[in-house]
Amino acid sequence: MTIKQLEDLNVAGRRVLVRADFNVPFAKGEGARVITDDGRIRAAIPTIKFLVARGAKVILTAHLGRPKNGPAPEFSLQPVAQRLAELLGRPVAFATDVTGDSARATVAALQDGDICLLENVRFDPRDQSKIQDERAAMAQELAAFADVFVSDGFGVVHREEATVTDIARLLPHGAGRLVGKEAAVFTKVLDNPDRPYVVVLGGSKVSDKLGVIGNLLNVVDELLIGGGMCFTFLAAMGYEVGDSLLEADQIDTVKGFISTARERNVKLLLPTDVVVADAFAADAKVKVVPANGIEAGWRGLDIGPDSQAVFAAAVATAKTVVWNGPMGVFEMAPFAAGTLAVAKAMENSSGMTVVGGGDSAAAVRTLGLDESKFSHISTGGGASLEFLEGKTLPGIAVLED
Repeated sequence: MTIKQLEDLNVAGRRVLVRADFNVPFAKGEGARVITDDGRIRAAIPTIKFLVARGAKVILTAHLGRPKNGPAPEFSLQPVAQRLAELLGRPVAFATDVTGDSARATVAALQDGDICLLENVRFDPRDQSKIQDERAAMAQELAAFADVFVSDGFGVVHREEATVTDIARLLPHGAGRLVGKEAAVFTKVLDNPDRPYVVVLGGSKVSDKLGVIGNLLNVVDELLIGGGMCFTFLAAMGYEVGDSLLEADQIDTVKGFISTARERNVKLLLPTDVVVADAFAADAKVKVVPANGIEAGWRGLDIGPDSQAVFAAAVATAKTVVWNGPMGVFEMAPFAAGTLAVAKAMENSSGMTVVGGGDSAAAVRTLGLDESKFSHISTGGGASLEFLEGKTLPGIAVLED
């Protein structure tokens, strides 16, 4: 099976509907809506520029947030259209609905090389409907606007949605630059990684990554566990974890992972020391304790300095590194050092370095690291996790010819 790329599509003078991922964060608080991280917008630019250069009429669709009751100003994509126009240095027309009068008029006005963005597709509940006929009806309305479909929203390819899968069944289709690169990178790290192959997993809950751990134990050389999820591993080793985040119902599952790692000669690295605090707050009392020395009333919020050094050394000697999930509560300065240590080691690595989207990608930007020094920073947290689980992603499968 093959997936057509942009070069394989006839786009000159044609209307090209692009499913992008513009689900970007905004500053909290009242007043003007300010985008705090435009990484996903910038990730779509190579595809847009390719299409514009070839004289396509570019129609962008995307979602933002989770509006529950239809259209709402706080979920409008209008600020995204403005930011996209700034980044491209050219106008981006904005339709105030998804398939209604504004969308029809905006698309009809496009000339070759023009760009428009339709309003948040989640304002139409049919996009995520569990009823296939409802999704198909929305896809039919969108297909009437276009001659070609390009899938370039990696953050949604793990879902069956009208603007992801149903639309691809109605129009000639292919992958945009972003989806093509994401699929190639994750296929490489699963099927043919250069070794030693190290995966660093963090984040709050081990239950979010059960499938990933189970699958990766078949392919990695070293598995490093940090973040809130490490405390369930430490508890499975028989350690007290105080008030740290703990999923007690996962302890037996984690014991199985520890046993499997031993059987398959996978080196499993857990923190040997932990930064603990007496409250979940930036101004809490903080100290460093051994991983087996967390007292009641204290909670682990980052891996400790010894663990940081060991994790960084493992990353430095790897030929392939995949990182998904922060090592601690990096948004608070006292608990950012573990995440920074892993990220800096990846930044300085000569191997293939892949950041698995979501909070990890946000950490790279928040901590001021040079994005260009990473081989790949994924735009899709959930999609990258499902890829690492070995699952078939419907938004990728539907593109195969």
